Amino acid sequence: MTGVPEGIEVSEEVRQALADGVPVVALESTIISHGLPRPANLDVARELESSLRSNGVVPATVGVLEGVPVVGVPADGLERLAGGSGPVEKASVRDLAVVAGLGLDAGTTVAATAFLAERAGVRCFATGGIGGVHRGARDSFDESADLVTLSRTPMVVVCAGVKSILDVGATLERLETLGVTVVGYGTDRFPGFYVADSGHAVSWAVSEPGQVASVAAAVRRLGAPGAVVVANPVPAEHQLDRAVHDRAVTEALASAAERGITGKAVTPFVLDYLYRATAGASLEANVWAVRNNVVVAAAIARAIAEGSASGPTG
Repeated sequence: MTGVPEGIEVSEEVRQALADGVPVVALESTIISHGLPRPANLDVARELESSLRSNGVVPATVGVLEGVPVVGVPADGLERLAGGSGPVEKASVRDLAVVAGLGLDAGTTVAATAFLAERAGVRCFATGGIGGVHRGARDSFDESADLVTLSRTPMVVVCAGVKSILDVGATLERLETLGVTVVGYGTDRFPGFYVADSGHAVSWAVSEPGQVASVAAAVRRLGAPGAVVVANPVPAEHQLDRAVHDRAVTEALASAAERGITGKAVTPFVLDYLYRATAGASLEANVWAVRNNVVVAAAIARAIAEGSASGPTG
């Protein structure tokens, strides 16, 4: 690994793994700082890192500690990001300079995690779901920064699609327009995070980690600028009941409209509504989606490392 930009700290373990060709998978930290309640947030963060290690992969949780972007957050840093010692901000790419300049702690979103991890040389990233186009975006122009960042970041991103409270069809259209490669993993349907099938198809499907590694190698060889988004559905046995899910989402969006909740306040409101309406089942589906993505990302990272060891892949 060479050329890590000044201002980004890479842990010695991650740095050595990259230098030795050992597979590494990045993990985002907003699931720790803002996505899960305490103390489950820290427990899940530790579990995900342990899962990667048990699969022969070095974890590289990304976050900002006292203003320093870190790829490979240490154990005490995970505790800080879990809210154990003070306020923690939520940082997308646009926020990184502010939290760095002000010396703050911050969990990194999908966009910020991908941005920092790729610049450190990490080529695979596991998350829960990526952001997308919000419903009503024709009027609000509300679209996640994840999409533009993924169009500029050549790495593999394993996710359970996008949260079904978003405009899934518009999100897929934007990903196509932005030139982001999307492949279904073992499916030709695009997952909806809490459910295995959002109701939308994907153009390409793969079934093996080596196929994803080959696609990622081709992206680099061709000089394509964007990510390979691997859409990996939540295990069917852990998805939300479809009827319960659809009813809760409809009710949540209607309630938000009645209360005049708009902009970025809509998502946390709807997610909290879903949690209460499903008696916590939405949170369980969330955690299982992330667990499943981490296992798949580990297999892909190993395939990428094996391909790199056997010869140039672009």
